[in-house]
Amino acid sequence: MNQPAVAIPGIPQALHRGIDDLPWMPLAEGVSFQLLQVNVESALWVLRTRFAPGVTVQRHRHTGEVYAFTLCGAWKYLEYPEINRAGSYLFEPAGSIHTLHALADNTETTEVWFAIRGANLNLTEDGKVESVLDAAKILKIYQRECAAHGLPKPDVIGA
Repeated sequence: MNQPAVAIPGIPQALHRGIDDLPWMPLAEGVSFQLLQVNVESALWVLRTRFAPGVTVQRHRHTGEVYAFTLCGAWKYLEYPEINRAGSYLFEPAGSIHTLHALADNTETTEVWFAIRGANLNLTEDGKVESVLDAAKILKIYQRECAAHGLPKPDVIGA
């Protein structure tokens, strides 16, 4: 039998968000996300992302490390041969550059959990930074999309 949590003064409590506690919001054509946690000061953003079959995300460079776990579907980086399928784990070191592509022959949406430290520097064809996506910006986008869909401010951990 589960016992209710008891707060102990001075001891941090675990924070929980259920699968449906945060709404899915559009990020780009064929891409939606749930922002689970954000810490602007430490440049951390944690999200679940869904990619429609055949979607390619703009080539980008990371200023910090990224941890990714594939929940369903399949995707790869166009620059690498490996395919990430359900159960795959991927580590991206700071400075890595790649182009995410959800496989076109997927029969389902690809869903990936990401923990990102730092920023995504979205690159032009000639490698120049076109835009920046970081913890502060993804939080603004998520809150703006929730408001635009008539939803209350989402209960993102750390926001």
